Amino acid sequence: MCGIVAYVGHRQAAEFLIDGLRRLEYRGYDSAGLATVSSDRRIHIVKAVGRIDALAEKLKRHWAPGTVGVGHTRWATHGVPNEVNAHPHRGGDDAVVLAHNGVIENYRVLKERLEEEGYEFVSATDTEAIAHLIASCLAKHRAQQAEGTQGESCIRDPYAIPIAAINEATGKLRGTYGLAILLRDYPGVIFAARQGSPLVVGVGHGEYWVASDASPLAGRTDKIVYLADRQLAVITADSLQVLERDLGIVAHAVESLEMEVDDVGLEGFPHYMLKEIYEQPDSLTAAMRGRLSDVDATAVFGGLNLTPQQLRNVNRIVLTACGTSWHAAMVGEYLIEELARIPVEVEYASELRYRNPPVEQGTLLFALTQSGETADTLAALREMKRKGHPSLAICNVVGSTIAHEADGGVYLHAGPEIGVASTKAYTSQVAVMTMLALYFGRLRHLSYEAGQRIITQLRKLPDLVRETLEVNGEVRRIAAKYAHANNFLYLGRQFNFPTALEGALKLKEISYIHAEGYPAAEMKHGPIALVDQHTPSVFLMPQGGVYDKVMSNLEEIKARGGPVIAIAAKGDKEIARLADDVIYVPVVEEFLSPLINIVPLQLLAYHVAVHRGCDVDKPRNLAKSVTVE
Repeated sequence: MCGIVAYVGHRQAAEFLIDGLRRLEYRGYDSAGLATVSSDRRIHIVKAVGRIDALAEKLKRHWAPGTVGVGHTRWATHGVPNEVNAHPHRGGDDAVVLAHNGVIENYRVLKERLEEEGYEFVSATDTEAIAHLIASCLAKHRAQQAEGTQGESCIRDPYAIPIAAINEATGKLRGTYGLAILLRDYPGVIFAARQGSPLVVGVGHGEYWVASDASPLAGRTDKIVYLADRQLAVITADSLQVLERDLGIVAHAVESLEMEVDDVGLEGFPHYMLKEIYEQPDSLTAAMRGRLSDVDATAVFGGLNLTPQQLRNVNRIVLTACGTSWHAAMVGEYLIEELARIPVEVEYASELRYRNPPVEQGTLLFALTQSGETADTLAALREMKRKGHPSLAICNVVGSTIAHEADGGVYLHAGPEIGVASTKAYTSQVAVMTMLALYFGRLRHLSYEAGQRIITQLRKLPDLVRETLEVNGEVRRIAAKYAHANNFLYLGRQFNFPTALEGALKLKEISYIHAEGYPAAEMKHGPIALVDQHTPSVFLMPQGGVYDKVMSNLEEIKARGGPVIAIAAKGDKEIARLADDVIYVPVVEEFLSPLINIVPLQLLAYHVAVHRGCDVDKPRNLAKSVTVE
């Protein structure tokens, strides 16, 4: 949540800051602001409520000169969205200006102490406490230098005082932070620090960039440095120095950025969400590339960092995640238990981190996350590692915190996902879960022939999804028909119960319609009381072992006057007799149907939201990367 950008170099910083904030706007869009330091050591701050366009317009009237600056787009955690609470925030007598991503849990205690020192607070944010705290530590270290007690390091290193002050200040913070800091008396420097909230540094020639993720750096550099927790970067136009709080200067690895400008552009689509729905044939291909072995009739993973014997000894698997990733984990539970016969538990990460469940030896954890920075998922992974259980990640973002801290894992390779409502990352997660189920199945009991059959079906998936996308026009028509509804029910069984949950979540996220997903048979145990002629029910009706059972559940809805939208396999003539509207999708084996059936549900949510005039890519109150608890 929230997005940070910063620049130091030979160009006007504000130009990059605005462009970078536009690319990070999916991380937060309640308000935005930027600050620059000009050559005369004047600090220029411009803030605006709402989207980046409002900030850009204001900047035309109030230009912020300077070749060093920081910017921020906010998702409010403390204080309402207004200009006072917008970042960047000032500290002391404007000696410090900073942008912050994360949450400081002990800010109230810090605020009381700083107010006793005479610092005045104007905002309701936790961030302002950081700015004043750094200003206080800076004043203290300067006083020590004046008294001659600071040590010889100040003579050798011109940045020794701000480094010491920032390290002292961040050492007092409890919570998470990604910080981009400007100091009035050090006008050509950015100080960047992180703890639990991501920051990357882009390396150029005579210029550097800082951002919450790599998307603002695409097209500007192909070299990046990932900062780790407890690290502080000191960045000038000509140098990058990385320090660890207790170790001093440490080596930093410069990695390649494999992202192009087109990866974060709309490419003719009206919204990122629609673009990403249509990218799913390619993202599924990327998720499976190099991971299917015909010779061994199994899946191949290079990053699990556990031997086949260790994996064969796994007695239980725990899948933990939040939101859409939790739904992908639920599909994984069905798949692994069906194909590998290993007991699986799916845990909300936000609950697992605070529970103390009995977890026996031989348990393996998989943490599913799109961003790799989800605070609750990271905490759950750390807790399981602390208890000695091997913990792996299924993640989309290379270099993310969870990817670094896990014992091993699998990258999705889905590419950047800008739309807040996840689509292609979800299907890539489900594809990876399917391959893991195949892998564990072949380690245990699954025959060579069964493995070959699954691989053959998996390889057809991209083309089948491409074929499924042809229903877009029909879905648009159905969406217009039901866009007035205030409640939806989504119903499926077995592999498609999680699909029902995910379809309902998509509709809630972007259209603001109340929607709930249920196992179809559970309708008669309470939720059927909601059924009337104004409440559409979306039924997932793949051919398979429970088809007749789901058909009976559908008839129960029709008997009570509820309109029915069915997602059914091509050639199913019986469903047209009962459903009000049918969306036909390709015939696939039942265990692969979640990857096909979710596509029309994604499209349905999209077209309903568009019809209702909603902001599809930036739905209210939501942000893409949930880095706060």
